[in-house]
Amino acid sequence: MSSIIFGRFQLQDDVHYAVSKLVQAGYPREAICSFYLNPAGQHDIYPIGGDRDKSPGAEKTDTGLAAGAAVGAGMGAGVGAAVVPVIGPVLGSLVGAHLGGLVGSLDATKDSHGKDAKDNDSRQEIRKSGMRVAVAVADDRQESAATALLKALGATDMERGNGTIADGDWRDFDPLSKPCYIDEKN
Repeated sequence: MSSIIFGRFQLQDDVHYAVSKLVQAGYPREAICSFYLNPAGQHDIYPIGGDRDKSPGAEKTDTGLAAGAAVGAGMGAGVGAAVVPVIGPVLGSLVGAHLGGLVGSLDATKDSHGKDAKDNDSRQEIRKSGMRVAVAVADDRQESAATALLKALGATDMERGNGTIADGDWRDFDPLSKPCYIDEKN
């Protein structure tokens, strides 16, 4: 595993030019990778598509649904028994469980302060999609030189990462990992 410096480019021609300049600067071609980073949610990590098995902020909906359904069923059965003594408890518990499940799953998406999960400050930062050029570096001197060269060539959203680039392929890049920006976003 080595340190990897990478940045985003707008045009395919800029990517090819950056790769050639890195090679001219002495970086081995096998240690340089170019790739397209798909927009968030389109990385096809799961067989049916997408990046996650559940949407962020919806981790607790299963427990909220179960709790809401149980409370709703009990309340519905009580109301149903008071209104229609024979079939009322069954029908009331079904309707109550359904409504309670809806309310419970909605309530579970709120954090402990009552804010929606999307307002939570701990949400993960999402990388912008686009072409990337990455280069594995051996030491701080190479890292500084690669960073300066990529910036001079127009790279934006410069990041530092760790991984393995072999034969021009970054084999263990995780598009969902937290970005470690080099410039002013640090």
